[in-house]
Amino acid sequence: MSQNQNKAGIALAICGLFFFAIGFALGINGFLTPVLKGALDITPVVANLLIAFNFVPFLLFGYPATVCISKIGYKATMAVSFALFAIAFGLFVPAAKFASLPFFLVACFISGAANAVLQACVNPYITILGPLESAAKRTSIMGICNKLAWPTTTVFMTLVIGKGLDEIQMSDLFLPFYIIIGIFVVLGIIALLAPLPEVKAAGEDEDDAAACPYAEGKTSIMQFPHLLLGCLALFFYVGVETISLATVADYATSLAKEGVALSASATILGYIPSIGMVIGYLCGILFIPKYLSQDKAMRICAWVALIGSVLVAVLPGEYSIYCIFLMALGCSLMWPALWPLAMADLGKFTKQGAALLTMAIAGGAVMPLVRAWVEGMTNFQTSYWVCVPCFLVILLYGSSWYKIRK
Repeated sequence: MSQNQNKAGIALAICGLFFFAIGFALGINGFLTPVLKGALDITPVVANLLIAFNFVPFLLFGYPATVCISKIGYKATMAVSFALFAIAFGLFVPAAKFASLPFFLVACFISGAANAVLQACVNPYITILGPLESAAKRTSIMGICNKLAWPTTTVFMTLVIGKGLDEIQMSDLFLPFYIIIGIFVVLGIIALLAPLPEVKAAGEDEDDAAACPYAEGKTSIMQFPHLLLGCLALFFYVGVETISLATVADYATSLAKEGVALSASATILGYIPSIGMVIGYLCGILFIPKYLSQDKAMRICAWVALIGSVLVAVLPGEYSIYCIFLMALGCSLMWPALWPLAMADLGKFTKQGAALLTMAIAGGAVMPLVRAWVEGMTNFQTSYWVCVPCFLVILLYGSSWYKIRK
């Protein structure tokens, strides 16, 4: 292995740790939603504000994060994000102490800001760390780290607290959050000291503009339609992925209240979407780009997710919940394929493009609220119909929209 390959491998491993941290932080939403619904007697829409307040900051902090990267580099900006995470989890302690929903929302907002800054760093970093045609393979590796962290959050919290998910009280939350604060402080130190090389996309430097002829004559990021449509697809993707990952435990609880006999607890069922995502990521690692192009992977996954979302909405509850596996399996390679397809040929506009894509992650705030609203109007199972048009948009992008630049 060459020295450059060795450095890239080390950078990939460190970024994998950071992607795990992103998933762990987002997994707090899935854990807190049923806890707060039980402790504060709040409606599903209000409970889903936790998720919304985690994703709205992507709209506000996506561009400032890329400015920060330009000024101080990727490593230092990653360290800033972990400092923000530590502050956010510090605020969860008084939120639990006073059983205050506004406090929880503020803490979620700061955690979302930290997530926006970190995502603005790690996603373009992984995309341009190596050849663009194999970016989905690298991102699939990162995806495994990220998605395994979502259910790990609930397992970690229940193990530290020593109670089941349906038994947890506000006063039980102090210790795990103190531990999490320490973990994120350590991650910030690792980010500062890690041997992460600064990377740039082809044509990103002004004196290297000829390396990307498509972008050379452009004067605005708005002149890249494949990027703008990619942002739309990413907006819907993050929304439906969040629904797939964050609603299983709540759906299981809802079915149990209706008297539906389930074969496993809500905590165990919470692993269903993560298993689907990991299987999809493994396929991405094995088949992209040697046997499967990134755009074809997106099309296949969109069809799988479409079928899965329809089955979740129409099958009896005891079978329906397991079909979330198909939704998650379909979601798996959408993110890895979307980023390189949308960021292709941006040249000197690469960081601005990454900012727009990061801002599109705010879809994770909108679609769960739409689903919760439909749930309030109908029921939990019917609310999964909102995923169908989202997957159709993603299918269109993987079929034709990304080709506009060609």
